[in-house]
Amino acid sequence: MSAAAAARRGVPDASVARLPGYLRALTALAADGTASVSSEELAAAAGVSSAMLRKDLSHLGSYGVRGVGYDVDRLASEIAAALGLTQDWPVAIVGMGNLGRALAAYRGFAERGFRVIALLDRDARVVGEVVAGTRVRSTDDLPDLVERDGLAIGVIATPPEGAQEAADVLVAAGVRSVLNFAPVVLSVPEDVVVRKVDLSTELQILAFHGQRLAVAEAVAP
Repeated sequence: MSAAAAARRGVPDASVARLPGYLRALTALAADGTASVSSEELAAAAGVSSAMLRKDLSHLGSYGVRGVGYDVDRLASEIAAALGLTQDWPVAIVGMGNLGRALAAYRGFAERGFRVIALLDRDARVVGEVVAGTRVRSTDDLPDLVERDGLAIGVIATPPEGAQEAADVLVAAGVRSVLNFAPVVLSVPEDVVVRKVDLSTELQILAFHGQRLAVAEAVAP
């Protein structure tokens, strides 16, 4: 579910961001043969408080049965539907550097309902190469991918200096959902949803918490 869709449905962005975690926990429970789960158990599996979980799920109209909890399969289906995972989403990865090649080989896309239909690059020396079993195409093919193949999501895996250009060509072709791995802020129209994956920022946050923990241990009696 995009941020815009969440707003239309009255689901806060923070709640939307936690839904994949609930779905992942429910999928693991289902694989173990668990038929029902309490809010406390599901919250623990997802790493949140039970109060937060109940509030998030209430936005979807999902309420557990007192003394029984949530039906695992039913709740997983409701969350999958809310996230738009009941259909395949055609995805293109732009940028065939080290990160783009790693993403191209990632099997998790298909397992979660995202079908990588194209690997793209603007470098003529890269176009035509075969990466993870798929031939790399030119970014000039984007309009055709949108019109003919229904391309819905663009993944930007370019160096920082090429990210805005990649976003521009995706938007110009009609793509309205972008996942950006480049450590830059993109300028896009208001109707385009961008999610940013900044690995360096996440590492810096971990370093901050690690430092605080080290200081606390150093001063502890």
